[in-house]
Order: sequence, then structure tokens, then C-alpha cells
Amino acid sequence: MISLKINGQPRDVDTSPDTPLLWALRDLLGLTGTKFGCGIAQCGACTVHVDGEAVRSCQLPIGSVGERAITTIEGIGATDAGAKVQKAWLDLEVIQCGYCQSGQIMSAAALLAHTSNPSDDDIDAAMAGNICRCGTYVRIRAAIKKAAAA
Repeated sequence: MISLKINGQPRDVDTSPDTPLLWALRDLLGLTGTKFGCGIAQCGACTVHVDGEAVRSCQLPIGSVGERAITTIEGIGATDAGAKVQKAWLDLEVIQCGYCQSGQIMSAAALLAHTSNPSDDDIDAAMAGNICRCGTYVRIRAAIKKAAAA
């Protein structure tokens, strides 16, 4: 049994320590907001926060998380940065198909939690590797700027 702290709640998972966090979240805990994209940590769809840092959960073994706090898309709205990002996403209608957006929101919230007024270069660096097949990058950037200004 592996004990985790997810979205502020203790959760126990009966799985191997080398199971990727993504599969523990989705398959064992029913937190399906975090998406599987590429499986090689290149697309960003599986992004979650571990102690406030954006990480790719598809390649993170659950046994390496330890006592660190995990935040998923289901819990990001409880944070100041996350709530601002979610509101900006809705206000600017960023989402098209929506598949990548949980990862996009998680990366944007991590950026704003550490950099309250990000430059375009800051946004580019934080969002690099978050792929949107629908091409909503212009709306994503605008939403990040709107959330930063809130």
C-alpha cells in the first residue's frame, strides 16, 4: 500500500511503486481529469503539480512521490492561481476540443503561482511541451495574461 496526499486528502493506493502516477490517479483513484496523451512526457496532457511544481505524471513512478503533495485538475481551483486560470479560461473560451486543457491549466497555474506577472518569454518557457492539437495557443497566452492581471 502506498500513501499519497492528493488535493489535500490522504489516499492509499494498492499498486507497485513503479506504477506511473497517471495510472494510479486515473485507474485506481478515479481522478480522470488528468489525461493520457503520449506516454513519454512530451505532450503535457498528464501534467499535475507535485509540491506546486508542474510535472508529467505519465513518467513519474508513484513510489518516488513520497510525502509530497499532489494537486490534480480536480483540485487546482482551490488554489489562488488555479482559480484565476480557470476563470480566465472560461472567460476567453480557450477550450476547443478540451483534451489537452487540464495539462495546459496545470502548467499555467504553476507559472502564475511562481511568477505573478509573466513575460511572453516566461509563458513560452512554462508552456513549452504542452501541445494543443486544436492550436488554441493564442487564446492560452491571452488567458494566462488575463489571469495574471486578476
